[in-house]
Amino acid sequence: MVGLNKNIMRTILILSYIMLVALIISGVSALFSYLNTGADRSTMLHTEIQKVEQYLPKLEWEPLQNEGRPMDKQTLNALQNNYLDAWYVKQIAYKTNKTAGIKDYYTDSARENLYAFIELNKAEDITIEATTLNHKPTLEFFSEDGQLAVLTDRHVVEYKRVFKAEKQILETTETSTYKIVFLLEDGFWRIRHLVKESSTPFEAQTTKIKTDSLTIKGINYYPKATPWNMFGDAFSKDTIANDFKIIKDAGLNSVRIFVQYDDFGKADVDSKKLEKLKQTLDAAEENKLKVVVTLFDFYGDYSVMNWTLNQRHAETIIKAVKDHNALLAWDIKNEPNLDFESRGKDRVIAWLDKMIDLVKSIDTEHPVTIGWSNTQSAPILKDKVDMVSFHYYEGLENLELAINTLKTKIPNKPIVLQEFGISSYSGFWKPFGSSVEDQANYHKKIQEIIAANKLQFMSWTLYDFVDVPKAVVGSRPWRRNTQKHFGFIDKNGTKKASFKYITN
Repeated sequence: MVGLNKNIMRTILILSYIMLVALIISGVSALFSYLNTGADRSTMLHTEIQKVEQYLPKLEWEPLQNEGRPMDKQTLNALQNNYLDAWYVKQIAYKTNKTAGIKDYYTDSARENLYAFIELNKAEDITIEATTLNHKPTLEFFSEDGQLAVLTDRHVVEYKRVFKAEKQILETTETSTYKIVFLLEDGFWRIRHLVKESSTPFEAQTTKIKTDSLTIKGINYYPKATPWNMFGDAFSKDTIANDFKIIKDAGLNSVRIFVQYDDFGKADVDSKKLEKLKQTLDAAEENKLKVVVTLFDFYGDYSVMNWTLNQRHAETIIKAVKDHNALLAWDIKNEPNLDFESRGKDRVIAWLDKMIDLVKSIDTEHPVTIGWSNTQSAPILKDKVDMVSFHYYEGLENLELAINTLKTKIPNKPIVLQEFGISSYSGFWKPFGSSVEDQANYHKKIQEIIAANKLQFMSWTLYDFVDVPKAVVGSRPWRRNTQKHFGFIDKNGTKKASFKYITN
């Protein structure tokens, strides 16, 4: 027995020794590997820059005809990446009044001016929110030893908001030209000089879009079983085509659909989602319907530093479908005024303003609108949109007054009642709600108002929904159940009494 215990103890000691040796060897190997490989540059930076995810202004190089040594594509890409990163760290520094990351993209002499500017702003309690939206660089010179490069960057569109003691004192958008000198240090291109040669106020170049013949008699659309998840795994073109036939046969001519920013892949748009969007437009064309595509659904950030990502997202989608025959219009954002209080009214409006410029720079044929949640916000940016859209879920007794007030403020553009409706839910969670008959009477009355005021319209919505995601209306059952019953057709596929008044 004693011998057995000694053997067990000996075995344990041997195994412990082997494990200790293995741990020591593993640690030494990891240290050796670290010392013999280059460190990840993003981990060295306090800002942990990942340009693909954080900063993507539109950049178009002029053809390479530089003096000195020819530059290969790999070197040009490295120069471009370091250049955009330099802009990004400078903008972060001006926003935070901290210098982290500056030394990685600017040489010693260039840093001095930046540091001095940051210290001055800090002393004056000034911060700057800024971004660049466009660059058009020309490589002027590349030295024979490959250590120095000179760029002229024209048509740099810069947006800035300047704050003093957290109060905005300036907002500006400029088109500038910069001359930049780079030095190659430690394998990275750092800015030695950056000089602004000229600057003028930015003016968007857009084409006036005719809307005289515009006639919208439409409906907001989600499939019955997949509301707010139209382009997910359960996507079915056949289901959508069948629904579009119902809509067309009912006497309507258009649908409004929604593209969610996160769902479609943010700046790196998911090609599979894009294909589903195209199939949806195909189904609309097959049924002779036009489509209003609402962008940025469920997006609510608006921070200036994210604008370039937002614009690459929109650019990809717009370029993919702008020539589709079924496309009717672009809706920049659904109910952005609901974000005024939490995100800042000025910031939201500035974001919308620049997004309109982007959309119109890509698509010169289709009108642009914004889906405001009420009539009070609808005049905002009225001179930039092609048609004015508002939503109305209030009592009908005040609708005509609201319409007349809006027409007085906006006399020369089409006005679209883009969302309206009433739930037919009256049950355990809302015993004094509206009935199916109440819903029918509502739609009868509002269609009379629409006809009398010659409004364009898009009602909410074709179907009662089987389920409504909590992310849409929250978890309170009285709100979720109410939202399920706005349709003209119930969840069993039976047309409700309101269907008779789906159009006038």
